[in-house]
Amino acid sequence: MTIWGNHSSTQYPDIGQCTVKGKAATSLVDQSWYRNTFIPDVQQRGAAIIKARGASSAASAASSAIDHMRDWALGTPEGDWVSMSVPADGSYGIGEGVIYSYPCVCKNGDYQIVKDLPIDEFSREKMKATEQELREERASIEDLLKAK
Repeated sequence: MTIWGNHSSTQYPDIGQCTVKGKAATSLVDQSWYRNTFIPDVQQRGAAIIKARGASSAASAASSAIDHMRDWALGTPEGDWVSMSVPADGSYGIGEGVIYSYPCVCKNGDYQIVKDLPIDEFSREKMKATEQELREERASIEDLLKAK
């Protein structure tokens, strides 16, 4: 599964490339459930962890950071990818200037964005929404980015 975009309530968990025992995941789940339950649950998982624990979700973030570094340093399994927030380079129509989560493969301490995955209109809309949020966040601190 790929997580596209921002680590926020606009992130997009995309099952469009997933398979389960050789079958497309999208054919195995109710699309209404996917769009109206699964996506919002993933988008709100940080808040759900805080609510369940009554404390910060920092341990979850730390665990994810460890997993991320392992994949980056040791590589991703052959034929698989991970979602990594990396500088946008124009891939999938996401303009430069933001850090955006893409599907990536890692090898020898480097990463490459997976190219040319088919993106349907629903996915494109979700991906653009999370990019827009990132651009708004960047704009809100633009004056801090300028050298003084």
